[in-house]
Amino acid sequence: PASPRGDKLKRGCAASRTSIRHGRIPLRPQPGQRIETIGAYMADVGANEPSYWIIVSSIDNWRRTAEHGLTVQGMKSRHRKKAERMGRGDKIAYYVTGVKAFAGVATITSAFYEDHAPIWTSSKKKNAGEDYPFRVRIEPDVILDESDFVPAEGIARRMIYASKWPAANWTLAFQGNVHSIPAEDYELIREALTHVAAAT
Repeated sequence: PASPRGDKLKRGCAASRTSIRHGRIPLRPQPGQRIETIGAYMADVGANEPSYWIIVSSIDNWRRTAEHGLTVQGMKSRHRKKAERMGRGDKIAYYVTGVKAFAGVATITSAFYEDHAPIWTSSKKKNAGEDYPFRVRIEPDVILDESDFVPAEGIARRMIYASKWPAANWTLAFQGNVHSIPAEDYELIREALTHVAAAT
């Protein structure tokens, strides 16, 4: 029969695993690794389930991301809390304003970090100093040429996330820089992009 001490050890190990998954126990970072928060470190080591995101971008900022080889994505300074939730394996879908279309999907390959090197800019005068400081490393999955972008309206009307707004006002779902979406919505976008990519 199991001893009381053995049962206590088992319960302790189970509690520790639960605490680690929920970010309550800090793990030791690797040498030279910069950790913004414990949550960011947990995301970086892959302790969380994948999340799915939409990055809303102007065409100019999309081009800047593309010019950097789709290796890095920044978020506005007011979105630090969302950036903290991002981690390796999370997925990003890109919505481009103006043309109201989806441009591509990518995978996040790092925890978030802060960097003020100029890449993206805000078109609003009141946000002239915005430098999108909270960033993640990414790698492209499916990326379309601008002429092949997928119109978003038909997809948006089928999205769980966008159903919070009246169908006639679907573009309201894409106001703001960063949005969390269900996996099902991400798959709708990815499948549409993949279909176009395969035909070109």
